Amino acid sequence: MNTKKIFFFLLLLIGSSGMSIAQKVEIDFDKDVDFSKYKSATFLGWQDGIEKVISEFDQKRFRDAFKDELDKRNLVRVETGGDLVFALYLVIEQKTSTTAYTNYYGNGGGRGYRRGRGGWGGGYSSTSYSESDYNVGTLVVDVFDGESKEQIWQSIATKTVSEKSEKRDKTIPKGVKKTMKKFPIEPVK
Repeated sequence: MNTKKIFFFLLLLIGSSGMSIAQKVEIDFDKDVDFSKYKSATFLGWQDGIEKVISEFDQKRFRDAFKDELDKRNLVRVETGGDLVFALYLVIEQKTSTTAYTNYYGNGGGRGYRRGRGGWGGGYSSTSYSESDYNVGTLVVDVFDGESKEQIWQSIATKTVSEKSEKRDKTIPKGVKKTMKKFPIEPVK
């Protein structure tokens, strides 16, 4: 197999291996807020209709992951009246990826060009296309000051959603950890 064929094979393999992209996280927050004053947090919940977007199992995975991140920051979780109020919004979009793979077969001379005849010939190629559907999830975390009700922090994280629940057992906590990495209250060591 020549180098060109190996390169295209690797591209095909990478392109069709679950469309896994790294999680992209963007944050914004009020830089005038003293986050060290916050000691408790309330989980406001998900947007209406979340049960149509993700299963109860995945909702629990997210809740547990956020609970763990709050615990690491010594933020006491309370049912109501927290210093911080977390609201979660999730959007799942179906996307389609197209991959093309071209096989080239020369004329047996190794170059595909006929010497002395002045033209290309003897070789042929075929290109195959494949499409794959995959889901991209966007998680928006809005954090409000519990007293003033003003938004003080926001994170928007986007990542390809795995169809396998075993993978989501690992990727959801990792994703929440990455989302909270830039939260102004650092984890206690």
